[in-house]
Amino acid sequence: MVRASFSVARLPGFASTAILVFVALYLPIFTLVAYSFNASQSVAVWGGFSLDWYAKAWANQQVKEATVRSLVIAVSAAGIATTVATMAALGTTRRRAFKGQTFIYVMINQPLMVPEIVTAVALLILFGIIKQATGIQGLGYVILAHSAFCIPFAYLPIRARLEGMDLTLETAAADLYATPWQTFRRVTLPLLAPGIVAGAMLAFVISLDDVVITEFVKSGGQDTLPTYMLGQLRRQLTPEMNAISAMLLALTLVLLTAFFLLTRKKD
Repeated sequence: MVRASFSVARLPGFASTAILVFVALYLPIFTLVAYSFNASQSVAVWGGFSLDWYAKAWANQQVKEATVRSLVIAVSAAGIATTVATMAALGTTRRRAFKGQTFIYVMINQPLMVPEIVTAVALLILFGIIKQATGIQGLGYVILAHSAFCIPFAYLPIRARLEGMDLTLETAAADLYATPWQTFRRVTLPLLAPGIVAGAMLAFVISLDDVVITEFVKSGGQDTLPTYMLGQLRRQLTPEMNAISAMLLALTLVLLTAFFLLTRKKD
């Protein structure tokens, strides 16, 4: 007698539970997008279809400045974090196992395990000491804070790509008298490129959406788009915030889709 293989999908109530989970996850998002087209001033009363709030958000000078600042921070932080993460991934995978390797791996991924509020307060104290000692101000502190927080997000897909790469081509390059730099530039880097791009996009999204660290580290006049929206929500909730959120959602979905396409395994 052949026993049927176990399948969680056959358990009683599995389908209903799955539907409830997806409804809980995506109904608020669909509601947000729908009400971003609301003609009414109220965010809870439907007043007909309108694109006015998108037009107002597009014409809002503060939104434009916050958006440009967010993009500058996210691009800079993603570049720094990806560079550091690539070097860290190469240093922890392209060599024999050594004592303390697990500890180094834990330390690199520390921002993922520690509550974000702890990292934000720690950076606030550190940057406060530096500002007091040097008198230097500027947006660089926010960029450095985002870079430090985004390193593990860039590190994970790059490390995963390296661990899945076949060493045969690198060994063949060495056998053909290629220098370590030539091997890296002509063999390792092209094969690693999808992982690097995926890590950079993930770091960019994390930086673009960050609120907690930015709120603690930023100075006056350094609002990013998420912190600007948080400030507006404290004053008055309008469908304009829905429109801005919907546009952020669209950008995030595009980047995450590209991340999925780059990191998926091909048969």
